[in-house]
Amino acid sequence: MAVNTIENRTLFMEACDQQLIEGATSGWMEANAGQVKYTGGDTVKIPTLSTTGLGDYDRNAGYPKGGVSVKYQTKTMTQDRGTSFFLDRIEVDESGFIATAASSAAIFQREHVIPEVDAYRYSTLYKLTDAKGFSHEYTPAASTILSELQKDITSVRDSGAGAAELVIIMPYPVADILSSSEKLTRYVNVGQFSQGGVNLEVQTFNGIPIIRVPSERMKTAYDFKSGATEFGFAPAGDAVQINWIICPKSVPIAISKTDGVYIYDPETTQGADAWKVEYRKFHDLWVKDEQLKTVRVCTAAGGNA
Repeated sequence: MAVNTIENRTLFMEACDQQLIEGATSGWMEANAGQVKYTGGDTVKIPTLSTTGLGDYDRNAGYPKGGVSVKYQTKTMTQDRGTSFFLDRIEVDESGFIATAASSAAIFQREHVIPEVDAYRYSTLYKLTDAKGFSHEYTPAASTILSELQKDITSVRDSGAGAAELVIIMPYPVADILSSSEKLTRYVNVGQFSQGGVNLEVQTFNGIPIIRVPSERMKTAYDFKSGATEFGFAPAGDAVQINWIICPKSVPIAISKTDGVYIYDPETTQGADAWKVEYRKFHDLWVKDEQLKTVRVCTAAGGNA
């Protein structure tokens, strides 16, 4: 049975990519990847468009000659992750292999890939903003959380975001503290949030959607295991809990691509009487240099993870 065909591999990879976009709490960031120029390898180019301002109109000379320029920021895609898994020939017959492999991959992505991609993206946003001084510490409390949150929202808008559509990313425990505030009801509503072609119903704060995330995916730093002795990822020893991230929806540029999916039948697999699936995932996240000022990250005070 020719399972390792271009058609099967393409369908398999497309299904994995779509599942991540729809299932990751950060999947909405991939809608911003359309502006990225990718020609292969580990580098991408992100365009930055700039224009000149207004000048005086002259009745003799006419319009002042302004200009438009496009410059590209070159970024490196750093996350090249992969794995392989076996499906025993006795347990999976030839006709049912594709369905079984697809189900196994879906579980693998839901339990391992999606949490890791989320964690990488949120910790990267922290790292980028902290390097520029756009992060701060705070211990969430019901009596003060509304004012602290509003300070960051105002700061984001005043830094250049203006009336742009914003997003608040918040771990469940902090969102619960926000919900316990007595003054919250006048600011909160329910709205629609679009991600990967799916409309989600989410809580909003002053019209800004709040994306709730498991707290284990919102730390400031992670160790991503090599697979030599350990797999997956875990919070770094010095990691701190992130209370929230606020940014324009259009600012984080995320890419994830499933590549190098290969399927081997039991006659081809070396060392095991089993089907073998090899899986490779490229992903990364960037923010244009001039847009970092519109991102704010609040972390727990005193090193609480």
